[in-house]
Amino acid sequence: MRIVFLGGTETVTGSKYLVETENTRILIDCGLFQGYKWLRRRNWQPLPLGIDKVDAVVLTHAHLDHSGFLPVLYKHGYRGPVYAHDATADLCKVLWPDSGKIQEEDAKFLGRHGLSKHEAPEPLYTAEQGEKATQLFRTVEFRQQFQVGDIKLELHPVGHILGAAAVVLSSNGKRVGFSGDVGRSNDLLMKPPAPLPPVDVLMLESTYGDRRHQDTDVREELAEIINEAAKNGGPVLIPSFAVGRAQLMQHLIVSLMDEGKIPRIPVFLDSPMAIKVSHIYRTHHDYHRLTATQCERAENVVEYTHSVDESKAIASQKGPHIIIAGSGMATGGRILHHFKHWLTDHRATVLFSGYQAGGTRGDKMMQGVESIKIHGDWIPVRANIRNLDGLSGHADYQELTQWLEDSKLPAGTEIHLVHGEPNALECFRDHLLAKTKFSVDVPDYMSILTIND
Repeated sequence: MRIVFLGGTETVTGSKYLVETENTRILIDCGLFQGYKWLRRRNWQPLPLGIDKVDAVVLTHAHLDHSGFLPVLYKHGYRGPVYAHDATADLCKVLWPDSGKIQEEDAKFLGRHGLSKHEAPEPLYTAEQGEKATQLFRTVEFRQQFQVGDIKLELHPVGHILGAAAVVLSSNGKRVGFSGDVGRSNDLLMKPPAPLPPVDVLMLESTYGDRRHQDTDVREELAEIINEAAKNGGPVLIPSFAVGRAQLMQHLIVSLMDEGKIPRIPVFLDSPMAIKVSHIYRTHHDYHRLTATQCERAENVVEYTHSVDESKAIASQKGPHIIIAGSGMATGGRILHHFKHWLTDHRATVLFSGYQAGGTRGDKMMQGVESIKIHGDWIPVRANIRNLDGLSGHADYQELTQWLEDSKLPAGTEIHLVHGEPNALECFRDHLLAKTKFSVDVPDYMSILTIND
């Protein structure tokens, strides 16, 4: 068996792993590269594999850095099956067309304002291509075994977001695991990750390989931030991932209001995609901690803005209010328009609530830049920049280590660290070598791992 690392190496985006046996070729994850421009350019490079020879694609979860390149494969002719959990398929049916629409809009904007070196810039894929690619899904339940050629596979729940799973495959007597993104045992929204069965080789995510999550009361911290913003008379702008984070933020804000810990001020969910995802979370409430009633309560209190005109109307809102809008790393979406309106105002608060990949606007603002470029203009940053660290959907290095112990992986299990920035990978490697009896390595981009039978 061979594994080719086509992405998710020395970066937290672009997850793609080609698995080859003598008779079968499958792709585990098919994600977009995001963040730094030199990484995003990889999305436009010639496909690094012959898609006509790939028998299937298997997705760990719906986040675009793990699934969002699939419409590109469709664009280039791939018509094979895409295996994923049912909830993952439902989320991708929202995410992929929306991603294509945003890329179409960005291409038009660049062309209209002459901001591209191309005379007629094109999107990576269109909304229509994103929609058509969802027709390839074949859904499977957790722990349900399915087979592609001579490879047997199973999905095991790992928390993180709705439908997220580790992929465990076996062929010729060898078992290989792909962790995907692993959630936290005490996550406020998702259930804890289930232990893995024994594997010979594991591709393990390392997003927080160099960090511990702060042991803080997230609800109290959020209440303090909102109360301070309300006292200043300004809005709280929350760049939010449409999947998971937007649903949790709604629940936390509404529950704090119901408990009288923050004032009842207007709350807007300004993201058509996050609105659709919120309905999916209510439908699949058995897979997370919130009840259907709790999901409905948030939907009844928060004002959902669907149209562009409704979004623009928020700018006329007076006094304290809260705006939750995409995207989570401020790389695009409606949050940018709210930034352009409010970043120069010292009364405004920008609240980040998740991981900010290097090179994104979110990362730069967290680093304290004085101005940020939006739609070709440099906007001074005078708003208060805050961070709510405790809401991360990724396990930190100690939680990942505990997950490995709970999985009872045998000593000598071969672990390859993926989906992490270089420093996180190196720190996590040192930690595992010092604290465990696993064999640990950090693969390079486009490197090949051979697993002997």
